[in-house]
Amino acid sequence: MTIDRPGSAPASAAPEAHQRAVDTLRAAYERIPAGAPVRLAKRTSNLFRFRESDAAPGLDVSGFTEVLSVDPQARTCDVQGMVTYERLVDATLPYGLMPYVVPQLKTITIGGAVAGLGIESTSFRNGLPHESVRELEVLTGDGRVVVARPDNEHAELFQTFPNSYGTLGYTLRLTIDLEPVQPYVRLRHLRFDTAAECVAAMASACEGQYDGERVDFVDGTVFGPGEQYVTLGTFVDTAPEVSDYTGMDVYYRSVQQRTEDHLTVHDYLWRWDTDWFWCSRAFGVQQPFVRRLWPRRYRRSDVYRNLVAFDRRHRLSSTIGRALRRPPEEAVVQDVEIPVSRVAEFLDLFHRDIGITPIWLCPLRLRAGQSWPLYPLRPGELYVNVGFWSAVPLREGQQDGYHNRLVEEAVTALGGHKSLYSTVHYDADEFWRHYNGAAYDAAKGAYDPAGRLPGLYEKCVRLR
Repeated sequence: MTIDRPGSAPASAAPEAHQRAVDTLRAAYERIPAGAPVRLAKRTSNLFRFRESDAAPGLDVSGFTEVLSVDPQARTCDVQGMVTYERLVDATLPYGLMPYVVPQLKTITIGGAVAGLGIESTSFRNGLPHESVRELEVLTGDGRVVVARPDNEHAELFQTFPNSYGTLGYTLRLTIDLEPVQPYVRLRHLRFDTAAECVAAMASACEGQYDGERVDFVDGTVFGPGEQYVTLGTFVDTAPEVSDYTGMDVYYRSVQQRTEDHLTVHDYLWRWDTDWFWCSRAFGVQQPFVRRLWPRRYRRSDVYRNLVAFDRRHRLSSTIGRALRRPPEEAVVQDVEIPVSRVAEFLDLFHRDIGITPIWLCPLRLRAGQSWPLYPLRPGELYVNVGFWSAVPLREGQQDGYHNRLVEEAVTALGGHKSLYSTVHYDADEFWRHYNGAAYDAAKGAYDPAGRLPGLYEKCVRLR
């Protein structure tokens, strides 16, 4: 049985409305002259590759922001590609369901999480967002609209779409699997003095139990070489009381202050968004006086990201830094996947050579017994996503990119992989060794032979 989401078009009308949106977008795509750049006209972005804006009109995808239907019996959802996870969660939670993986930030779109990579604290058991996709409807680079499934004539596109970042086509509609939830999440914050102890406990919890209690969510926070935490979450039906981290309290500080906590499942899913993990501190939002004046509705990741984009566009911070004679800084904003056996080693290198804290840890194991061509993690192996988002002063003689390149070299040496949502410094040969150039070229030739969309290297490294 398919049920309409309150406030959306009836399920009987949804296919027709969706098809009209597809026809309109396809016609707009065909009107773009050959050789002209193609991009989406999106109001928000969670990428940290800042390129110069161009005057070329973008494709209007405002017709692809609806949750089309939820089927609580089959535990599936039919959803358009530009739906944010905030809207998707609002549509599924009333039925006691949620997507298998809900990335941390509200305005990440489901199409973006599948074409890029998303991760969260269920990823140790549910893998990455694209692994719960049953089918994809895609506007390909050659202007076709195709439905790709793992067992049809477009299986190659289905397999190579994850980590293609819109260079093979754009997601218009998806059918995804959902999983049942309980009303609350009980949290346990476990402190460890060494990275080795922290990672060992995380690996143990990823087997599904810890100290005899079921584990549904696992992530971690590193505040320094001698202070790291593993946070274990378990679905529960009742809670003695629940915390609220959308007001004056800051979630990541509670990790240090409490050994146990309870949140509603909704607030747990968005626990990181209010303060953009900890990055809101750059705007003073964690200072009590500023926080009281900063409207609650603007304590959101997309607001902070827009402020960063404005700063980058107008070079405000760099101009002020030069006026105050501060050393120039390099943005080091990355997420990398490291095999669990090498994470402690990576953290030691990172503390020594980069020095950013806090650091986020999120374990990941592919859900399916297969690798995905453009981001070839090994099936069955446990990885840990290490996320760090800040800036590092450049010493005399160091060029911008110096610290990011150190990270890339360490990730390669330890057998890991690096997400492409931020700056990339590989040369072309090294890039394609990491991201399966042969598989990409085959898919590009099949679905965008004229190169109407930018190539993956051109988009992620050359910022085209």
